[in-house]
Amino acid sequence: MEELRRSYSRLCKESGAEPQEGVLQQLHELPRGRLDLATQSLTVDTCRALGKLLQKEALLTQLVLSDCMLSEEGATLLLQGLCTNTTVRFLDLKGNNLRAAGAEALGKLLRQSKSIQSLTLEWNNLGTWEDAFATFCRALASNGSLQQLDLRNNQISHKGAEELALALKSNASLQQLDLRWNNIGLLGGRALVNCLPSNRTLWRLELAGNSVPGDILRAVEQAMDHNQDRQTTFRENQARAHVLSKEMRHLREEKSKQFLDLMETIDKQREEMARSSRASAARVGQLQEALNERHSIINALKAKLQMAEATLALSEQKAQDLGELLATAEQEQRSLVQRQAKEHRLEQQEAAERESKLLRDLSAANEKNLLLQSQVDELERKVKSLQEQLFLTRQELTNTSAELKMRAVQAEERLDLEKKRSRQSLEDSEQLRFKEVEHMTRHLEESEKAMQERVQRLEAARLSLEEQQRLAHLEEKLRLLAQARDEAQSTCLQQKQTVADAQARASQLGQQVEGLRRRLKELQQELSNKDQERVAEVTRVRVELQEQNGRLQAELTAQEALKEKAAALERQLKVMASDHREALLDRESENACLREKLRLKEAEITRIRDEEAQRASFLQNAVLAYVQGSPLRALSPQK
Repeated sequence: MEELRRSYSRLCKESGAEPQEGVLQQLHELPRGRLDLATQSLTVDTCRALGKLLQKEALLTQLVLSDCMLSEEGATLLLQGLCTNTTVRFLDLKGNNLRAAGAEALGKLLRQSKSIQSLTLEWNNLGTWEDAFATFCRALASNGSLQQLDLRNNQISHKGAEELALALKSNASLQQLDLRWNNIGLLGGRALVNCLPSNRTLWRLELAGNSVPGDILRAVEQAMDHNQDRQTTFRENQARAHVLSKEMRHLREEKSKQFLDLMETIDKQREEMARSSRASAARVGQLQEALNERHSIINALKAKLQMAEATLALSEQKAQDLGELLATAEQEQRSLVQRQAKEHRLEQQEAAERESKLLRDLSAANEKNLLLQSQVDELERKVKSLQEQLFLTRQELTNTSAELKMRAVQAEERLDLEKKRSRQSLEDSEQLRFKEVEHMTRHLEESEKAMQERVQRLEAARLSLEEQQRLAHLEEKLRLLAQARDEAQSTCLQQKQTVADAQARASQLGQQVEGLRRRLKELQQELSNKDQERVAEVTRVRVELQEQNGRLQAELTAQEALKEKAAALERQLKVMASDHREALLDRESENACLREKLRLKEAEITRIRDEEAQRASFLQNAVLAYVQGSPLRALSPQK
């Protein structure tokens, strides 16, 4: 950074001017390649020195010159220096009253520079001079590096918008263009809309505050959305192509490795053939010497020679076979390359089909989400109705237990009456009681089994409700609960019918008791002789009644357990309903928070607009005062 300060001071002294302290301080505090000279009043000499410094400076990537009130000459010198710079990516010239000369210098910069990606020209007067702005637009059409351009508050008319539309038809790099608060109007908006089908890179175009009709703004927004989707698809395709190229390179490397391994194998086999041929030649020489020395074994030597020749022929045949194998391997490699090219094309087609399928799936998922939301509402209503039905079922169970207790009391009273009967009446009544007890036992066992089955079904439904979280199955489970409720109601009706039958039988037994009472007087003498037998019989009956009472107590305990399980199911349903209500409340709170944030953002945007309007009025007054006091006032065009 010290070197930049020295270079700036040296350039200022060479031009006979003093360096500005504000510029020296900013050069000393240069953070990460960003030179911020905002609100600094830069003189022409400073602009000349900075232009020369920027020609060779390779450390700067961002240059901020907003609200510096640059003169025409100073802006031209700075922009000429940036023409040869290759590192500056971001350039901010906001609020510098750039006019015709500035527009021409900017056009020259866009034609020559290949590095600038973001250019901010807010609060200038480029659109007032139509010829100079047309030059700037022609340079923008040929530029291939600029991605973001800010032209807010530049007095751009519909003619300037038409020039911009012509530039956008040829430009292939610009992605964001801000034209807010100009004078584009209806004609300019139509020209921009007509150029958008030819431009495939621009995905953000701001036209607020230009008196452009709403239908044109909607058409621009649709075109921007289309280009944004195209850019997203292009980036995804690039990523896929990069992955496929990596796989292709990997396959090529593997095939080259296999080919090299095959060549090494062939070389080894050739070496072995050479060694075998050399050994055969040495052996032939030995055989020739032995032939000269020993004529007696010439026939054996000839046989061995024929064997050696046969071995050599086999080796040559092997070499020929290996050559054919090499040719077939090369042919297979070529066919593999062709096959991979075909697979690549097929994968591209599949990627396009997959993308369309994903879009269809997304729309189907949105529709399914709406259906599931309606199903959730309907299931909540069904849960409420089931809670009411469970409450009624619990009341019916309570009534049933009370009736069973009354039946037990009636059985005890019948026991007291039966103590006074005779042996014959005891035998008859005992047989009837045995039949009644067996019938009641069977009936109670059947009801207990039915209740246990219903409890198991309810337990299975509860487990399935806990295990399965998907809303699509919840309706089926509620249907099962409704069936269980219907079964419980039918069981209760059967129990009521059974109680009515028992009451009828009790009335019949009462009539029989009255007859037995009349016979009791006649049989008292006989009963006095058989008191001991009667005591034993009464003891046995008491034991049996105690057993029956034990069974009734067990049944009551089972009913209490059923009540507890029903209460547990009811609590679980209440917990599920409360969780759902809490989730809805959380969603409502989030929506309220988002609405509050949106309101704050709108208030902030309104405040910023008011500040911008106030600032525009101040700057316009300052510009008018500057233009009225400038010697170039006679050269300014009529507005």
